[in-house]
Amino acid sequence: MKETVKSHLDGDALANALTSGIHRVIKEQEHLNSINVFPVADGDTGTNLSLSLGAGLPVLNAAGEKHLGTMLAALADAMLDGARGNSGAIIAQFFQGMSDSAGESSRFTPYTFGKAIAQGSDYAHDALSKPREGTILSVIAALAESLHKQTINNNEQSFASVMPAALESVQAALAKTPDQLDVLRKAGVVDAGAEGFVALFSGMTNYVLTGEIDDKPDLSEIVSDANIITAGDASDSQYRYCTECIVTGDDIDRRKLREALADMGDSLVLAGTKRKAKIHIHVNDPDDVFTLGRKFGVVSAEKADDMHRQVHGSHDKGRKFAVVVDSAADIPEHLLEEHDIHVVPIRIQFGERGYLDKVSISAEEFFEELATNPTHPTTSQPAPGDFRRQFQFLASHYPDVLSINVTRKVSGTMQAAEAAAERVNAHGRLHTFDSRNASLGQGLLAVHAARCAEAGVDIETTLEQLDEMRAETQTFGILHDLRFAVRGGRVPGWVKVVADLLRLLAIIKTVPDGRIASGAFLIGKRHRARRFARYVAKHAPEGVPVNIAIGHAVSPQDAEVIAETLRGRIDDIEQLTISELGTAFGVHGGPGTLVVAVQPTRAIPAP
Repeated sequence: MKETVKSHLDGDALANALTSGIHRVIKEQEHLNSINVFPVADGDTGTNLSLSLGAGLPVLNAAGEKHLGTMLAALADAMLDGARGNSGAIIAQFFQGMSDSAGESSRFTPYTFGKAIAQGSDYAHDALSKPREGTILSVIAALAESLHKQTINNNEQSFASVMPAALESVQAALAKTPDQLDVLRKAGVVDAGAEGFVALFSGMTNYVLTGEIDDKPDLSEIVSDANIITAGDASDSQYRYCTECIVTGDDIDRRKLREALADMGDSLVLAGTKRKAKIHIHVNDPDDVFTLGRKFGVVSAEKADDMHRQVHGSHDKGRKFAVVVDSAADIPEHLLEEHDIHVVPIRIQFGERGYLDKVSISAEEFFEELATNPTHPTTSQPAPGDFRRQFQFLASHYPDVLSINVTRKVSGTMQAAEAAAERVNAHGRLHTFDSRNASLGQGLLAVHAARCAEAGVDIETTLEQLDEMRAETQTFGILHDLRFAVRGGRVPGWVKVVADLLRLLAIIKTVPDGRIASGAFLIGKRHRARRFARYVAKHAPEGVPVNIAIGHAVSPQDAEVIAETLRGRIDDIEQLTISELGTAFGVHGGPGTLVVAVQPTRAIPAP
């Protein structure tokens, strides 16, 4: 070990110590998930801490000599951008405090290190609207107190002596957390965020004492104990969405922003600076948070995780694998709930205003905006980080995770999922599946996969069956008005002129290779729903039972007409559902768009 580490920490030594600590947290992420009961027992604290701290690794591992103050400033900014969840936002603000304390310093002595930890503790405490003892705040405060007591009257102390003693203090504070929070005592666990911070400081201490950096674990090579049960119970919290965004501005009034957010939900953490603030809060309507944020600056990195679905998923050990879809899949809400299908939202942009599909904007709100806003919306696939966060969480709870995505022929969503899957570091295996379909057809495939998971069918057998089924699953759509497809650039303007002149209605359909192509034209708009249904019935498979899904863009009466017609023309319908249509077809068809998916029913394979 370098002699200088004993008396001071320069930028390089601190970077090595922090890297060692972060690696230790990543190694412990699945254990931390399993004991996560506060503030919500959704089993994601380990994942959130790993992703949040991991966002700083590129700064810490950058080539070249590191200036301590400059490195901490870059580290704090990277962690603010990458902060996930309650614990991640707190830890990001902790490092902001350390950075502000360090200023332009090139090294820490034990005394100045203690001062930086104390300021980080103050920042972390102040970031919460309702700070609670028995959490990560308690162990951070214990560290600050220990370092202060050891160095206040002894400037000759070395890191090799103060850090082991401080580690004992934070471990003792961790052991007390069940006495401070009833929810921990009842579950028989310590606080997950607090234990994560202890792991971070333990890894740092090990580097100071030995000069060795903990290796970054490859959790994909670890065989997890499938019988580990997440602590706490699976009861739903009062609020559904763990909502986060970044607000950027010249002089953000964080006090007023905090006051405005305080009544919206709970678990509020406001981290960052006057130039960049990270909001974390649990709410039922994420768009209220994003709308408020825009009053204080430019909003970016909007995110909203469904905690109800996470709670159920983290406590359900009866399934062989987890199923994820992007929000291009149209699945009735009751089936999403019943089968615990997880959704990664596509992003929708109306000019400068952005939304998370089906999270911060409903289907009805989307079509109203589409009809009235002169700016045609653009849709973009979820960022790989959106997929990665979901994959990392689920892969820490399941041996396999299956992502069923919209056809790669029309979207980059599949590529984003594949890129994210390669970066997941958890024991569960990731499988990405091109549905070669969209909307309701994609949804039918996902529901079948989820039923296989519930029945105990293994992932390999399920994928084999899905591979056969996707060629048999057909999705048909009829566009009420081509002007939306013209505005979006999907259809040339002259096509609309001709269609209007000849009173043609275009039917589009998916084909087995994943393309969406023209199917036929109907002449005239009278009885379009009934005639469209007849077209679908004519192209449906004969002599076998089928599942049918009907979607409508604010046209529920037309959907009922389609259902009635199909029941009269198809002999064996095993299941028929009606739901609101999402953006996959709706953005190009507008209000009045109708979609039907037909799939031959397949028996669930034997486990």
